[in-house]
Amino acid sequence: MIRSCGFKFPPYQLTLLTVLGCILCSSLTMGDDWPHWNGKNRDGISAEKGILRSWPPEGLTAEWSCEIGTGFSSMAIVDGRVYAMGHLDGEEIVWCLNASDGQVLWTHRYKSQLLPNLHEGGPCSTPTVDGDFVYTIGKEGQFYCLHKTDGTIQWHVELQKELDVKVPEWGFSSSPLILNNQVLLEGGRIVSFNKRNGQKLWQSDRHAAGYGSVATFEYDGQILLASLDCDGLRVSSSETGEELAFAEWKSPYETNSTTPIIQGNQIFISTGYDVGCGLFEFDGKSLKRIYSNKNMRNHFNNSVLLDGWIYGIDGNSHNGRNATLNCIQFSTGELAWKQRGLGCGSLIAADGKLIVLSEKGALVLAEQSEKGFTELARSELLSGRCWTAPALANGYLFARNAGGTLKCVKLPGEQQSSD
Repeated sequence: MIRSCGFKFPPYQLTLLTVLGCILCSSLTMGDDWPHWNGKNRDGISAEKGILRSWPPEGLTAEWSCEIGTGFSSMAIVDGRVYAMGHLDGEEIVWCLNASDGQVLWTHRYKSQLLPNLHEGGPCSTPTVDGDFVYTIGKEGQFYCLHKTDGTIQWHVELQKELDVKVPEWGFSSSPLILNNQVLLEGGRIVSFNKRNGQKLWQSDRHAAGYGSVATFEYDGQILLASLDCDGLRVSSSETGEELAFAEWKSPYETNSTTPIIQGNQIFISTGYDVGCGLFEFDGKSLKRIYSNKNMRNHFNNSVLLDGWIYGIDGNSHNGRNATLNCIQFSTGELAWKQRGLGCGSLIAADGKLIVLSEKGALVLAEQSEKGFTELARSELLSGRCWTAPALANGYLFARNAGGTLKCVKLPGEQQSSD
């Protein structure tokens, strides 16, 4: 069913729908919420099990569909609610929807420019849910902490003013990262705020803003930060923001847009425009380059690391017909295989399978294997431009296009108990 997303339920209906949504989701299949960009562990991998290897010949039928406005933000799903963002008529809107039927539970709106620079425009940052709160970043740096129950503002920061930076060419795109009492992001500086009151704890020196998010890893008993901006790869202290190591990694048109993928003390980064990928090793003082090549050139969507192999979209959005889904070895960068026909799409993984959303909106289920690409099932899900990675929670997949059509489908799976 199609919804305009314009109706708001009174409080007593809101509570009832939320409870019913949670019961419905938990009774269908065993799995995790998807509380922020790239899933629970920020690796693009869901803990869902029992996903069937075949789908009905006619494809998957949407449980519901909703128009949320122009943008490229992905979705967060927690406790039977979907948090999403879009741009409509000069405003950005944070949506809270019931996961089971798409009904609107609340919205938060504010004035914002569309900023359609070589794409449709609209917000690119994904909401982050932590405890009772949801954190969102708008295209122009409107940073909000909202109560997840009703959307009331807890605190608000304007990043341009607070960080003394300009709007990046393609807008603020980093998704908030929660680390203990901090909320961290990249936007021309790496910055830490107190997640409860919005007080700035520290900020780095200015640099050319990147469009990915901050990642964390442990080294020598400390939690460190890794981030890729348009100057290069940085390792920083999570307590003070002090830069511990830097490796230059520039791209044409300043388009570094991915989040580092980390295993132990090794950090993988990837960039489009024929720059390619690189693996670096952090030794406590510096970043040593292990390899760099052009076997994975992510324009903006992250790859996924599975059992020592990296799967991702290689190629640029302006030449999507030549983009391929590639598999390379994490440790060596060696190319295992490549598959055409999916355009400059995106992917996540679950249950030993790749879940790919093609640039033109086809949802594809494929085998996770370094031996070759094996398509298991396909369903035509969306139309228009689809650059945004989907989200998977409790047996349901949520996917959107640039125009703002958000659809929910149930992935065929084995009936499982929530115990």
